[in-house]
Amino acid sequence: QVQLVESVGGLVQAGGSLRLSCAASGRPFSNYAMGWFRRAPGKEREFVATISYNGGSTIYADSVKGLFTISRTNAKNTLYLQMNSLQPEDTAVYYCAAAKTYYSGNHDQDYDYWGQGTRVTVSS
Repeated sequence: QVQLVESVGGLVQAGGSLRLSCAASGRPFSNYAMGWFRRAPGKEREFVATISYNGGSTIYADSVKGLFTISRTNAKNTLYLQMNSLQPEDTAVYYCAAAKTYYSGNHDQDYDYWGQGTRVTVSS
């Protein structure tokens, strides 16, 4: 079992930046691929980014490519999402997720454990 706890999100102005973190506990963090998803108001949850067990491979949704960066520090059991040039359409609840594989994909069903989510609001 893996427990995931996201950092507090917050309110940021358009064009600003925010870094989310996700603290993992329970199983060796380095055994899991990790991902970030988000659910905007009135929409389904969507994939944001994923990172392999050792950080050597990353995949991004087209909507965030070049703007967001996923990273991890296995020694600290922590996953990060650096979000730059935020826009109102990035307003969402952001979730971190863990997969019991070294590499994972861009679908909800590719992941086995989920955090509770953290709200990010971008004002125009």
